[in-house]
Amino acid sequence: MPKRSDQTDSESHMVKKIKVENKLGLHARPAALLVQTISRYESDITVTKGTKKVNAKSIMGVMMLAAGPNSILTFELLGPDAEQAWADIEDLFKRNFDE
Repeated sequence: MPKRSDQTDSESHMVKKIKVENKLGLHARPAALLVQTISRYESDITVTKGTKKVNAKSIMGVMMLAAGPNSILTFELLGPDAEQAWADIEDLFKRNFDE
């Protein structure tokens, strides 16, 4: 992918897919935990489900995805801490948001 004019060499860009496996999906508590985790990072992070693409740092946006069990979400991360942000996102999903 070509580098944006404001993108530095230290920025990472990644697109990752993950499946929602917890039995109630990405309801209010896990959505809040996801947004809280992602908001710690400087990187720009979006999440897409189907044709809906939202800012992953917005609780309203994440809730609007209505990501039920077995939904596939696509995260796009761009920034200097994108790799660490993805590691924490992936960990939340693997732990099923501690539910």
